[in-house]
This record gives sequence, C-alpha cells and structure tokens, in this order.
Amino acid sequence: MAERRKATVGQVALAWLLAQKQWVVPIPGTRRLERLDENLGSAQLMLTAEDLADLDRASAGVQIQGDRYPEAMQRMIDR
Repeated sequence: MAERRKATVGQVALAWLLAQKQWVVPIPGTRRLERLDENLGSAQLMLTAEDLADLDRASAGVQIQGDRYPEAMQRMIDR
C-alpha cells in the first residue's frame, strides 16, 4: 500500500492511526530530522475507505504473541 500511495510504510501506519478516531493522536518519537519530516508527511496522506478496509483486513489476520510487558512489570500493574 505504501508503494501504491507513494508513501513510506511509517507514513501509512501513522495515517491509519490518524484515521481511526479523532481522539487518537499518535506520538512517534525520533532523533532524526528526516524522520520528523517523514512523520509530518503522514498527516497529508489521506487514506481512502478502500485503503482503510484493506489495512483493517490485513491487521485482522495478525496473531498477537507474547505479553505486553515483561513479567516483573506485569506484577507492578496488578496482573
């Protein structure tokens, strides 16, 4: 999709997050100016309804593996 939209994979990921809900605000971190420019470019990338449906279908097939936090941190949050 990134290639088709003439964007980077990171820009598509950020644009997808921005398209979810108006209160979803991704805060990507970077130390490099070129990555900051890339990240800012994602706000200009308008994904179509078809793009969003394609991304939703693709992400639905991803099997999440492993814990969110290491065991010691899990204990710190009462899990």
